[in-house]
Amino acid sequence: MLVVAIITLLAKLVGAGKELVVADAFGTGSMLDAFLFAFLFPSFAINVLAGSFNSAVMPTYIRTRDNEGKAAADKLFSSLVVVGIVLLVVAAGVLAIVGPSVLTLLGAGFNEQTLALSHTLFYWLLPVIVISGISYLFSTVINAGERFVAVALIPSITPTCTVIILLVFGDEWGIYSLAIGLVLGATIELLILIMSAARANVSIVPHWNGMTTELQTVISQYTPMLAGAFLMSSTGLVDQSMAAMLDSGSVATLNYANKVTAMILGVGAMALGTAVLPHFSRLVASENWGELRHTFKTYSILIIFITLPIMVLLFVFSEPIIKLLFERGAFTAQDTILVAKTQAFYVLQLPFFMLGILGVRLISAMAKNEALLKISAVNLMINIIGNYMLMKYFGVAGIALSTALVYMMSCGMIYFFIYKIKRHTVEVN
Repeated sequence: MLVVAIITLLAKLVGAGKELVVADAFGTGSMLDAFLFAFLFPSFAINVLAGSFNSAVMPTYIRTRDNEGKAAADKLFSSLVVVGIVLLVVAAGVLAIVGPSVLTLLGAGFNEQTLALSHTLFYWLLPVIVISGISYLFSTVINAGERFVAVALIPSITPTCTVIILLVFGDEWGIYSLAIGLVLGATIELLILIMSAARANVSIVPHWNGMTTELQTVISQYTPMLAGAFLMSSTGLVDQSMAAMLDSGSVATLNYANKVTAMILGVGAMALGTAVLPHFSRLVASENWGELRHTFKTYSILIIFITLPIMVLLFVFSEPIIKLLFERGAFTAQDTILVAKTQAFYVLQLPFFMLGILGVRLISAMAKNEALLKISAVNLMINIIGNYMLMKYFGVAGIALSTALVYMMSCGMIYFFIYKIKRHTVEVN
């Protein structure tokens, strides 16, 4: 976990460097609003469809590999790649048809030029759904072999490509530089992941091997994860859509305000989720409930002791941090004040988000993903109500505060469900 955290931090720092370049070039202007709004549905599709692969695939893949051998695991993965490609291509096609109409509806607060630009950028960004989605599958099978370094390093490629293209061609291509950098970076990442999987002696050729019992198990776990991810990822969709109803630049303000928090959460979630899920899956497969409970309790305490001080520091020093990071070029002092206020509310989610990640990994390892669907549905309702109420008093910063409250309540629900599972296993065993 420590190795993954360090490498992921390096990758996130590269991403932070990209944000500094973007802030200098575009500030919180309408062009960046258009780009972020255009990427709203592609990123939503990636989070929902591909983000569920890891938790649904890994426990069954590891169990198949350990109990039935590598050949059986390779057949399972080859079939999964076929299913994944079909699913992602269909999703991209559906979005290509309905996306512009929905963007027009959600972007009613934009002027005509900003909305037209978001439509054009939307089509440029659609290929990322398929490219990044397949990358998630290969990342999962590589991590299942406890080869974490390559997967943790690879996310630095896309921001690096974006910065290079923006610096070299930014004056000529403008905001399209961000779209080109994103697509090119995602393509390079996928190629490197495929090569890493091949070096790990994983079958990389898609091949349909029929609807096996193992594939049926993955699909049965993927379905509730998909529905849960849809509801949970809808919170981001709702947040940016409601931000688009506010003053111009509100979508960009929300995006900048979440950068520092997202970087910390990204490092922690990647390290924790990547290292813990295979370990939890093995403990569940061997029915080692005592060690499973001990590991979960130890990491819960560790998360609290690490994240609480970070949360307090970021809350207190929010404005100096934003000023140091972004205030230059098109990013003004007035932008700093608003972004810092919004960031201060965002950081309140830190301990609850990380505890929730740990709990979700345990639930996934125990193949109880249907519980996540119920929790996600409640989260979405809380988010919509919270946004609506808090926007009246805090503007765009109220959306960030609502997000923190969602993760606080979500964490409570996840741990309550785990407590019920724990009590049941104690009674059974």
